[in-house]
Amino acid sequence: MESFYLAILLFIFITAIFDIMVGVSNDAVNFLNSAVGSKAAPFKMVMTIAAIGIFIGASLSNGMMDIARHGIYQPQNFYFEEILFICLAVMMTDIILLDTFNSLGLPTSTTVSMVFELLGATFAISLLKIQQDPLLSMGDLINTDKALSVIIAIFLSVAIAFTFGTIVQYIARLVFTFNYEKRMKYSIGLFGGIAATSIIYFMLIKGLKDSSFMTPDNKEWLQEHTMAIVSWCFIGFTLLMQFLHWIKINVFKVIVLMGTFALALAFAGNDLVNFIGVPMASYSAYTDYVANIPAGATPDTFLMTSLTGSASTPWYFLVGAGAVMVYALFTSKKAHRVIKTSVDLSRQDEGDELFGSTPMARTLVRMSLNVSTNVANLIPEGMKRWADSRFRKDEAIIANGAAFDLVRASVNLVIAGLLIALGTSWKLPLSTTYVTFMVAMGSSLADRAWGRDSAVFRITGVLSVVGGWFLTAGSAFVLCFLVALLIHFGGIVSIVALTALGITLLIRSQMRFRRKQQEQQEKETTTALQLRITSDPQELLFYMRKYTRERLCHLFIFVENNFEKLIDSFFTENLRGLRQVKGSIKLEKKLLKQVRREGIAYLSRMDTNVLIEKGLFYHQGIDFATDMVVALNNICEPALEHIDNNFAPLLQSQKNEFRTVTERVLKLIQSCREKLVANEYDEMREDIRAATVLNNQLAAIKREEFRRVRSQNNSIKISLVYLTILQETQNIVNYTINSLKIAVRFQSEEDEEE
Repeated sequence: MESFYLAILLFIFITAIFDIMVGVSNDAVNFLNSAVGSKAAPFKMVMTIAAIGIFIGASLSNGMMDIARHGIYQPQNFYFEEILFICLAVMMTDIILLDTFNSLGLPTSTTVSMVFELLGATFAISLLKIQQDPLLSMGDLINTDKALSVIIAIFLSVAIAFTFGTIVQYIARLVFTFNYEKRMKYSIGLFGGIAATSIIYFMLIKGLKDSSFMTPDNKEWLQEHTMAIVSWCFIGFTLLMQFLHWIKINVFKVIVLMGTFALALAFAGNDLVNFIGVPMASYSAYTDYVANIPAGATPDTFLMTSLTGSASTPWYFLVGAGAVMVYALFTSKKAHRVIKTSVDLSRQDEGDELFGSTPMARTLVRMSLNVSTNVANLIPEGMKRWADSRFRKDEAIIANGAAFDLVRASVNLVIAGLLIALGTSWKLPLSTTYVTFMVAMGSSLADRAWGRDSAVFRITGVLSVVGGWFLTAGSAFVLCFLVALLIHFGGIVSIVALTALGITLLIRSQMRFRRKQQEQQEKETTTALQLRITSDPQELLFYMRKYTRERLCHLFIFVENNFEKLIDSFFTENLRGLRQVKGSIKLEKKLLKQVRREGIAYLSRMDTNVLIEKGLFYHQGIDFATDMVVALNNICEPALEHIDNNFAPLLQSQKNEFRTVTERVLKLIQSCREKLVANEYDEMREDIRAATVLNNQLAAIKREEFRRVRSQNNSIKISLVYLTILQETQNIVNYTINSLKIAVRFQSEEDEEE
């Protein structure tokens, strides 16, 4: 029987490797967001510094392992088999849950997922134990105080981090403004001293206090001399930072890189328990059980009293985990996607908003505007003018392609570090994910990055991410509860089945993520990237013209393919094909909304004269593009309803006459698209004439169909659907030509010369 439990242990360790890689994909945003978002250094250098911090932190980690040994459950009241089943349920649930969130590009908390998974599995096994032994109570089996402290810490950390991030960033911006290089003469030394001292304090208190080399004597000495260390560090770093400024070294970059190293070190040193804490607990349980087999220990009678002691993790496990974490950091594409989500939500300018608008976000924006208006009325005009002068974004010193400047990046890292250190000193199990993300959101709000035109999208994004955190807790608890019950009642069969299911879900998740990456790469054209990083007005106009051609070509291809599929599916009564077209139309509508937002953001950065001349054409072009998709939808809905209800089909003569129309419509759209691709419009008059002929043909068919209806030679239901198709096809023809005309006006230089 020992071989069976050994196999479970090996599976737990294998899943731990995947869990580390998935977890790093999720938590990389915690320590990379500020450095990557501000472009404080080349990406490879940032990654290298973070990797060094991760490896050192993981290699020195040990003390936090106790939470997986006796932080949630009371091991002295559980048998070896029960503990192993709890650990197995946690690992199987954790890897799927985290991978799902990462595939969606949403940061979540590995701490919360592990704690609530442990809580869910323990709760399931505890219910069974209480049923068998009424003398036991839930308090004898579950450490309820720890679970409650985690929940309270979640609410507190979200609110406190956002508030402090907002306040400190606002003060920092008043001091340094966006043109910070002119106001660094002496204040930078003091700021650098405070920031660097905070980071060192953070590393000592949060990052290394529970490390494997920290003996009780070292901890006592550190605690006794903390104030002296902090004081001397402040003096030394203040002088050092001032000297670095005098020799033309950017102090903000130094602070950002120091903070990145410190957060990476603390992440690995303290959050490593989220990835290997459960496997190490199961390893300790197994070794203790095997050692007691000669004394008559059995899996269902041997209590795990040994887990009540502190962990002593072998160094090779820590070093190996650190190596896997570094490998995952450099190779995970999902890590880059999660970083992008956080950076985009906190960037200074507007652009491609990842999230749409929700009723709650719109309500919050309206409430905030009302509050800010009332507060502004109480502030003297002189003070408001002075504050506004400190927030001139046109003077911002932001690296090419960066989301925000170095001042905000420094504040993000320092405040996040201090809050986590403060929470640790109060014994609160704060999540690095919660704190770093909400500080970044607060600082972006203080920097007035959430303008009237982007606030609703940013708030929607924040609500989505925060909601994802709480969803993690509920999902982790419920899923792990069910998995633990299945393992308990199903035994070997359920373990094998769940293992196979977990592997299948992971493979599907990876395949789905790759497909999404390909779709994103198709969407994220070189032109769009150039538009984001270009600031020259002429280049902006050049790439904007190219961008509109690419988007319109994509739309023509979409309409061409889906119009043909729609008509063919309706004629052949293919319900599945009609539903697929309906789904494609829904996605295309969302894409057009996003294209409109992108275009407005890009146009707003152009020269005012060009904006006035070309902005209207862009809006008209988007309107016609939207109308084309709406016309397609107006054909699809009645056709889908008609086929879904199994009503009478079109007459064969009607099908034959409209097939000719379909071919001409497709030929017209294709001809217009070819002109856009070549950017040559000399023969556009031929397309206009072809559209006129098509409209006349469609009008004649409509008159004939009205004659059929009056003579009652056809079903009224199918005639109404057919008339709708004819009318909306005319609209598609007109919108296609109008889109091409507007595109020519937008591409032309004549309006500017006039």
